[in-house]
Amino acid sequence: MSVSIIAIESSCDETSAAVCTDGIILSNYIANQTVHAEYGGVVPELASRAHMQNIVPVVEAALKKAQTQLSEIDAIAFTQAPGLLGSLLVGTQFAKSLALGLNKPLIAVHHMQAHVLANLIGERKPDYPFLCLTVSGGHTQIVLAYSPLHLEVLGETIDDAAGEAFDKTAKLLGLPYPGGPLVDKFAQTGNASTFKFAEPQVPALNYSFSGLKTSVLYFLQKQTPEFVANHLNDLCASIQATIIKILLQKLKLAAQQTGIRQLCIAGGVSANKGLRAAFEAMGKENGWDTFIPPFEYCTDNAGMIAITAYYKFQAGQFADLSISPAARANW
Repeated sequence: MSVSIIAIESSCDETSAAVCTDGIILSNYIANQTVHAEYGGVVPELASRAHMQNIVPVVEAALKKAQTQLSEIDAIAFTQAPGLLGSLLVGTQFAKSLALGLNKPLIAVHHMQAHVLANLIGERKPDYPFLCLTVSGGHTQIVLAYSPLHLEVLGETIDDAAGEAFDKTAKLLGLPYPGGPLVDKFAQTGNASTFKFAEPQVPALNYSFSGLKTSVLYFLQKQTPEFVANHLNDLCASIQATIIKILLQKLKLAAQQTGIRQLCIAGGVSANKGLRAAFEAMGKENGWDTFIPPFEYCTDNAGMIAITAYYKFQAGQFADLSISPAARANW
């Protein structure tokens, strides 16, 4: 039996819809919100309003690209948690209304589970069990995947996420929002060994990035604006190298402790060119099979929601219409 699913992602400031048939992503349409740039970060109320404006055209565009009619859809999936509550509410209510109107089952998806399963999109997929380093603006986790629906968090950040570390240090450097991609851009022509910053040490496989941010802050407070401008590339390269080193040291430790040789990265920060190159180099050095989702499935997108929903559909994991979004939720 063929299964077609339409999925909606609205956890933060991207409105996205995707159509998936039998585990193959036919479309993955994303509408970005530029309104937040002038505020230096995502404004929740503005994000919610933009989702309400974008969601119908985005869903229509995804269906059109997939050459699929609503009458052909077998289930409706949506991001239920975690994220900005107002943003989640828009996607949740739209999905529930669609499911009710079409009399189709509803599938609730955890955003972080979907990031991990983005590695299952495409022809080349990791074998089970595999480890996934999930790095985004709000989360940093090392996840052990026994199967698509059996995931275990081995370690996570105890304060800032890696994406926050990129954006916050970018702001300290005077870069506009979103600063993470700009740090990556300037780092390409910088010398990563020019400056040294703190590498917070925390137990087991957990992470901490607040100390790094403070280290960068104290260093920059002693410098002139001219110094920062003249050394911007080297500063970005040094900061980025430190974040990447912290991330991959713990991932390597997890691989050593578990003996797993199938390793993935996922999440918005996995689009970072420096991280991708360092991860692949470490994989070759250690004899791992490494996997990275295509760029369009790294940042928040409905394609990853759709592929997760496909596995949940097969397992009969459907949601009731009484379900509510949650800003925070365990797996």
